[in-house]
Amino acid sequence: MTSAEKNFPGKELLFLALGGSGEIGMNANLYGCDGKWIMLDLGVTFGTADYPGIDIIMPDLDFIEERADDLLGIVLTHGHEDHIGAIPYLAADLGVPLYANRFTAGLIAHKLAEEGVEKEVDLRVVDLDAQFDLGPFRCQMVPLAHSILEMSAVVIDTPYGRIFHSGDWKLDEDPVLGSPATAAGLTAIGDEGVDFLVCDSTNAFNPETSGSEGGLRQGLIDAVGAARGRVVVTTFASNAARLHTLGEVARATGRTLCVAGRSLDRILGVARATGYLKDFPPTVDFDEAMRLPRDKLMVIATGGQGEPRAALARMAGDAHQIKLEAGDSVVFSSKQIPGNEVAIGRIMNQLAAKDVLTVTEKQAHIHVSGHPGQPELAALYGWLRPKTVVPVHGEIRHMHEQARFALAQGVPDVLVQENGDLVRLAPGPAKIIEKVRAGRLILDGDVILPADGDTINERRKLAINGQISVAVVMRKGRYVASDIRYRGVPVEDDRDEFIDEMIAAAGRAAAKPARDREVLREGVRLGVRRVATDWTGKKPIVDVLIVDI
Repeated sequence: MTSAEKNFPGKELLFLALGGSGEIGMNANLYGCDGKWIMLDLGVTFGTADYPGIDIIMPDLDFIEERADDLLGIVLTHGHEDHIGAIPYLAADLGVPLYANRFTAGLIAHKLAEEGVEKEVDLRVVDLDAQFDLGPFRCQMVPLAHSILEMSAVVIDTPYGRIFHSGDWKLDEDPVLGSPATAAGLTAIGDEGVDFLVCDSTNAFNPETSGSEGGLRQGLIDAVGAARGRVVVTTFASNAARLHTLGEVARATGRTLCVAGRSLDRILGVARATGYLKDFPPTVDFDEAMRLPRDKLMVIATGGQGEPRAALARMAGDAHQIKLEAGDSVVFSSKQIPGNEVAIGRIMNQLAAKDVLTVTEKQAHIHVSGHPGQPELAALYGWLRPKTVVPVHGEIRHMHEQARFALAQGVPDVLVQENGDLVRLAPGPAKIIEKVRAGRLILDGDVILPADGDTINERRKLAINGQISVAVVMRKGRYVASDIRYRGVPVEDDRDEFIDEMIAAAGRAAAKPARDREVLREGVRLGVRRVATDWTGKKPIVDVLIVDI
């Protein structure tokens, strides 16, 4: 059966990633059987230089929007942006309930309220180990460790096979907060049979374990304790366990705590509301922080990934109430996410220029990953004993590496897919049966647009080549005059001469007989652009306005 047929999917079990396979971020996964679908996660990724002016990129849900009547619900594994970030923009149109544990639901509720759509989305809170039925899908939440509270894998029972969808996970004997499933509990799930393990591939190349959150306490105490002046610690705001540890570090080093960053305030609020971080130390505001002796202050700040509007970037640029000087320290209790190296380096250079000391995970044991290395993958394979591993949550190289590793560990079969590959998991051997659209959407201001549409393509051209505006004045079909302005075209020293030559070209083109205004406009556009190309080697966008007087 193909996606174009009625009653699709049929008596089969299908899997389709609309995001998160072939990339790290923007997770959106569909499972289908007996004519119905469920979605796991609905996240975002963040804009790069390829998308000028864009902060948020989301999956294009066209495939499931066309089948929205058959979608039964969205199950959220955890509260990271790459798993819930698109909910405020896309979930209301799907019109189905969302299922999330308390902490994740708290984060989602904040996001819905910020966008003013909290009444348009049915958000349902489920327990950490909840079981619930969505049509032919029986879902069981299984808590696992990760770098955020209450991450839950999902066991999905269907008439055609049993899936363990891992979400983002790691193994941690001392997670600081939360109680993830034990080896015995995961073995029991394996004893009941797991046909398909759909699994996080982020750290598939790492031959070591990810490390324990609880093992960071002493390294952070040492790093902060060695500091002479003010100390700023930057970490991922969503890591409540790390925030708990940093609260302990502040106490152990005799420093008063200050928190800088809206996302940190939000995480602290949701964590406390759901029963966590009850013993987090009291904090002071920025004014009080600046009045404290320099060696008595510790600030937890957002911005460890180089985000230009986050607290750390503003501190580095002297645009924040917290001021850093020679002898102060910034501790990066985080890892550089690939693609952020330049932005992070820019902030580190600003700090170095102030003679502020920076400490990273390469110098001290102050960060651990939230994703499994090879020993953890091997352990999970051994406990669950899946018949087939389907790698997700990774670039192509990460997913292929996990596939190779799984086979080497004795997993009978693997299937590597990517966004848009419609996979039939059962009956029969797992295989890709069709390629469907799995595009991207951009949030541009308050408008959602296709990532490959005219707007972003025009913006790229503007950014690369610049723009020229030409006004041509005509009287009774005869050329009178032109006026020209330009932006972003690389002519600075001879502007008047450049404009005069373009005006002359516009005049010559406008003086030629033309059948209609469009022919006239195109002639002027080409003539002006030819001059610009001769001068600069660029092909700017040329807009022509014809004015009749």
